[in-house]
Amino acid sequence: MPELPEVETIARGLARRITGDVIDSVWLGQKKEPLKSPAAEIVATLEHARIAQVRRMGKHIVFDLDRGKQRAQWIVHLGMTGRLQVCDPQTEVAKHTHAILKLASGHELRFVDPRRFGRLSVSTNGAFAATGIEPLEVDLDQFVALFRGRKTPIKSALLNQTLLRGVGNIYADESLFRAGIRPRRRAASITRDQLAKLHAAVQQVLKEAIKLGGSSISDYVDSDGEEGFFQLRHRVYGREAEPCLACKTPIKRIVIAGRSSHYCPRCQK
Repeated sequence: MPELPEVETIARGLARRITGDVIDSVWLGQKKEPLKSPAAEIVATLEHARIAQVRRMGKHIVFDLDRGKQRAQWIVHLGMTGRLQVCDPQTEVAKHTHAILKLASGHELRFVDPRRFGRLSVSTNGAFAATGIEPLEVDLDQFVALFRGRKTPIKSALLNQTLLRGVGNIYADESLFRAGIRPRRRAASITRDQLAKLHAAVQQVLKEAIKLGGSSISDYVDSDGEEGFFQLRHRVYGREAEPCLACKTPIKRIVIAGRSSHYCPRCQK
């Protein structure tokens, strides 16, 4: 699933290419799963609207739309395999394409999602808000307060989107490694000093990943169809049984609440 750095990369790429463009027409496929709002409402909201801004909110991509006196939003969640790409009209339409927006510039914006876990919705009052705190904006005191008294494993707490929005499996593992904390540690048992290291690690990892365009470990590509490169910097994620880059101890993989977690049993306590 695309996580915060991948969604941020896509949102920035789209903002650079289509901000100010006008949506001339909208085609939606026949599959119902991707449509969180009714198809007719999505079409009516998008057609003839100007794209005023494209931004990330958690794991959502939010298109702020200008419809004269009305402000509206198109909200896209990429799910497991969704992607948004700007294409030339003559480009072959990929299988599993569920939406095509024809733009006044002559380009098309296409939503493709083989597994159909992505979601498309609109907000006609422009008031969409994701849950949780933005991890790149949270200060240390707020961060510490999120985990105070929580008996769940710290890995599960990091993935809880009502606490921090946008952090996923890859970046939780990488952040915990840099902070020297095992993923199964109860959140309430972690000291303030350790949480300070985790706070810094989360922000550092996310910023590095954004700079490198995210992690392409399956089918993730950005809005131009290009892969990211942060997977080349992974220190624990996906490296089960490989030597730790710091101490050479084999990386271990465990399952916490149904999610794979990778860590170094020597470097993380």
